[in-house]
Amino acid sequence: MTRHIGLSFGRIEHWHDGVGEYTRQLALALAERAPTLLREQGWRLHYHLPRQWHGLFGDAVNYLDTHTLQRFVHLRAKRFDLWHTLHQHIRLRAPCGTRYQLETVLDLNFLHSKSPAKAEHYRRRLRRRVNRRDAVVAISHYVAGDIERELAPLATPVQVIHIGATDLSEMPREPVRGAPAVPFLLHVSRMAPSKNVAALIALAAAWPDKPLVLTGPRSPYTDSLREEVDARGLSNVSMHLDVSDAQKAWLFAHCEGFVFPSFAEGFGLPPLEAMHFGKSVFLSRLTSLPEVGGAAAHYFDSFDGPSMRATVEAGLVGDALPGCAEAIAAHARGFSWQRCVQAHIALYLRVLQGAAAPTERS
Repeated sequence: MTRHIGLSFGRIEHWHDGVGEYTRQLALALAERAPTLLREQGWRLHYHLPRQWHGLFGDAVNYLDTHTLQRFVHLRAKRFDLWHTLHQHIRLRAPCGTRYQLETVLDLNFLHSKSPAKAEHYRRRLRRRVNRRDAVVAISHYVAGDIERELAPLATPVQVIHIGATDLSEMPREPVRGAPAVPFLLHVSRMAPSKNVAALIALAAAWPDKPLVLTGPRSPYTDSLREEVDARGLSNVSMHLDVSDAQKAWLFAHCEGFVFPSFAEGFGLPPLEAMHFGKSVFLSRLTSLPEVGGAAAHYFDSFDGPSMRATVEAGLVGDALPGCAEAIAAHARGFSWQRCVQAHIALYLRVLQGAAAPTERS
């Protein structure tokens, strides 16, 4: 018996941030296993995403169009056994008649970024969503704790499935024009205020002879950051925006350390990407980052420039000892996409068998 499983990406526009990386890598890993899943489980996979991305994941999966009206009703001739909404920001509904639904919650960052009144509005809306699902995936134990504490009373079982981190260390590298020729610190993110890039500007001001490279997608916020750097006369800060994967790999390979003092993360992929290169990583102690970085990372106790400089200097010295780089890379390898997709397949199987009831921690 064929069972139809849909994965909804929503109306995704690009793949250049954490949401894009998570959905793309999960989709690639599932598409690779699609023939085996069809043969052994009778599962046929359908990817629900804008037409411009149809075919991106090969011909072993089917593709479904998105439409704005699917926010209100989603009609399909086919009946779906399972529909996985890949993150909580997707507003498109599952097709009518779908038997089981699950949803991934990437974070509850609205708790940190919204006013109390708006946070309560978001909380109520997300509580209604997850309590209509048959299971919820949280991408970290930190997010699972937020879900269970902030969305109570919760009727839906929660499973933690850590996402993977792509190993870019073996891929081709393309030099970044204008990057420093001497050892530099690197920051990679979508460079929103929640990433606390302001603390990195303070670090650069406290360490004028240490180059700092900031990279991520271009946005109005990056324009304001560039203006601040220029106004403060920080010649040691350079911005390289919209870099390719090959350029990002080059930056990881040539940096001396990776700095990521974010205020709010549901997971935090860039630190693990840097760790694949054996690089020293410096994180905030907030939200999920200690869970992801573990003992392999260093942590900022405050965000004033001199204190951050002292943390980075001490960490770089310690990680220069023999064996440290390999231990850092080994930590990153513990977060693999293959392990992530296998956990998703096991969850799909339990949901389809009607056995997803207990809250899971794996």
